[in-house]
Amino acid sequence: MAQVIITLKIMPDGIDINLDKLQKSVEKEIKGFGGTVGKAEQVPIAFGLKSLNITFIMEESRGDTEPLEKRICKIKGVQSCGVIDVRRAIG
Repeated sequence: MAQVIITLKIMPDGIDINLDKLQKSVEKEIKGFGGTVGKAEQVPIAFGLKSLNITFIMEESRGDTEPLEKRICKIKGVQSCGVIDVRRAIG
């Protein structure tokens, strides 16, 4: 089967959340789900708030990411998590 490239947008509870620590926790969940993290970036939203956007690769046969999103939402400091982009890897 093919691989898919997925980007998650993780919103923290507030501006006081350490996004570097949060990134490590999220990457651990992604690896546990069978994904390989490719890129992580902090994207300014407004008034000092930043989202954590993480792009990773996983096997398409794994199915949807809803179980992963639920696990990420349980991490302390996470307000929400959702998929903002999905692409099929060719090659």
